[in-house]
Amino acid sequence: MRPALLDPLFAPLTSLKGIGPKMERPFARLLDREPPRVLDLLFHLPSGFVDRRARPTLAEAVPDTDVTVEVRVEAHFPAPPGRRAPHRTLVSDGTGDLTLVHFHLDAAVLERMLPVGATRWLCGRITLYDGMRQMTHPDRILDAAGLARLPPIEPVYPLVEGLGSGQLRRAMDAALGRLPDLPETLPPDLVVEKGWPTFKQALERIHRPQRLADIAVAGPAWQRLAFEELYAHQLTLALTRAQQTAVGGQATTGDGRLISKIETALPFALTAAQRAAIADIRVDIGSEKRMLRLLQGDVGSGKTIVALMAAGCVAEAGRQAALMAPTEVLARQHHETIAPLAAAAGLRCALLTGREKGRPRATLLSDLASGHIDLLIGTHAVIQPDVVFRDLALAIVDEQHRFGVEQRLALSRKGETADLLLMTATPIPRTLILTLFGDMALSELREKPPGRQKIDTRAVSLDRLEETTEAVGRALAGGAQVYWICPLVEESEHTDLATATDRFAALQERFGARVALVHGRLAAGEKDAAMARFSSGEARILVATTVVEVGVNVPNATLMVIEHAERFGLAQLHQLRGRVGRGDKPSTCLLLYRAPLGEIAKARLAMMRASDDGFAIAEEDLRLRGEGDVLGTRQSGFPGFTLARMDVHVPLLTEARTRAAQILSLDARLAAEHGDAARLLLYLHGRDAAMRFLSAG
Repeated sequence: MRPALLDPLFAPLTSLKGIGPKMERPFARLLDREPPRVLDLLFHLPSGFVDRRARPTLAEAVPDTDVTVEVRVEAHFPAPPGRRAPHRTLVSDGTGDLTLVHFHLDAAVLERMLPVGATRWLCGRITLYDGMRQMTHPDRILDAAGLARLPPIEPVYPLVEGLGSGQLRRAMDAALGRLPDLPETLPPDLVVEKGWPTFKQALERIHRPQRLADIAVAGPAWQRLAFEELYAHQLTLALTRAQQTAVGGQATTGDGRLISKIETALPFALTAAQRAAIADIRVDIGSEKRMLRLLQGDVGSGKTIVALMAAGCVAEAGRQAALMAPTEVLARQHHETIAPLAAAAGLRCALLTGREKGRPRATLLSDLASGHIDLLIGTHAVIQPDVVFRDLALAIVDEQHRFGVEQRLALSRKGETADLLLMTATPIPRTLILTLFGDMALSELREKPPGRQKIDTRAVSLDRLEETTEAVGRALAGGAQVYWICPLVEESEHTDLATATDRFAALQERFGARVALVHGRLAAGEKDAAMARFSSGEARILVATTVVEVGVNVPNATLMVIEHAERFGLAQLHQLRGRVGRGDKPSTCLLLYRAPLGEIAKARLAMMRASDDGFAIAEEDLRLRGEGDVLGTRQSGFPGFTLARMDVHVPLLTEARTRAAQILSLDARLAAEHGDAARLLLYLHGRDAAMRFLSAG
């Protein structure tokens, strides 16, 4: 049972004042949890900050930087009746003038907020418009009392459409008020040695910083939280390994007939790396020890075929396999790839997602329980309680970093002694394999299947957007298909980035009904319909967010356009590029960027032009992230982690691994006093799966 003192943190977000069912929806999207909890909000750490201590005069203010200025209100110039012009307010401070611009705000409201003759403090960004200073929609308009309450350093958080920064700030303040004083969950000597604050102090410092050190990713507060998360992960890994060793495995030995038929049905020859991986897996599943293997393969290296062969090995022995993917798009893509090969070999295969309901789902579950299905492919739906296998021998988890340990173990628990194969198309640097995955066996697919084309990769300034659109037109005229990737679904209040919906509208105006749109917020049926149109060739351009990052296979697509490529991490850019170059025609990837570029963004784009080796790119990604800014971004996180950032927290991994081994060597069941602290930590960081290994008996 979870300790009662954690209840305030695990309470639903709707228990906070001001968050009703309507507000819960955007918070659920932001925090990627349904329903969101107070703890999820507290673990939503800033992506940047604004230093409100900067108080220049108007003459001193540097354009395009965030400032707080003291001004006198001089005059209002409301929009003329019937016109869509903005309301303008003139303010000054003795060293210069500034025009405030507000759209869609009532003039009477603005005149109350900014009375003529009054002194006000404005927080925002000054720009130059026709040589004149202008501030559009100030972040804050404060009187003297409001200024006294202004935080000196204000965190900036990632947002989603429908959620403003003010709403998030108020919710965060309410969540901080729920923080209990927890017992120390980390080894006390380590906390003293590192000078770390308590759990409660760490969150308060990051969300209410008084100094830049409070909010820095390398600072004591963030380091403490990152270590907690890594330590909980290492404890879980160690407990999982101990449990698997204790339970043992069941040898599964086939006669080779199914995998021979699958290989015969393949339209290409297996690579040497694929053959080696399959051989390793056959040895593993044929032993009495449970397999725990990570299959790393670059984009297009053929992991799905290795997974199918592994499933064939256990089906030959009359047992079952399951393949779980993180998204429905990817699960359906796997099924489309596997189903014809499985059918040719006589391997019975089925698909289960959240959309299978009613009688078809009941029939599928009955067939699964009776053993009439050899391989089940699906999403999280495959780990629901009513999904029962007759004899699950092999659990395969694709894009494993997008699942929690709990979900991975839930799948393997569907079979009493099931072997576990984890797959990732995001190569992980060797320097991180041991600490992130412990002593897990490793197979790598470094070869591309025969016929894969090298992709011509170019970096193009967004100033040449019209030329890029013309290049798309030429590609269409030549019979090709095109991906156009955007970083966002819809515009948020503080961004000028291109959005998928806007780009879709612009391209549709140019190219008509040949353009389709896919993003994560579409209903499953709409997504499938758009993907089906693109796969069949009816749609020639697919505008999308990173929902197409993995698993989508359209060989006729030969042009990939990635808008605002400077906003993506190297690994993600490489994954997206891997959607083209899958047929027999030359392919091109255009990385559209907005100048000027920072040094790290320049290095990323240069690496993309220079290499198509995902393993080399992963190593360079790690090197570049080591040169991170004061604050990391979500792209700098370890796969599967919320708080730990690769650019700064790599050194903590070794310490976390060592400490986890130490505590379990002394107290394997975490039954002593220090064990209570470790149990609390496991609950706090969502490693509930490990608690099943620590039953009192």
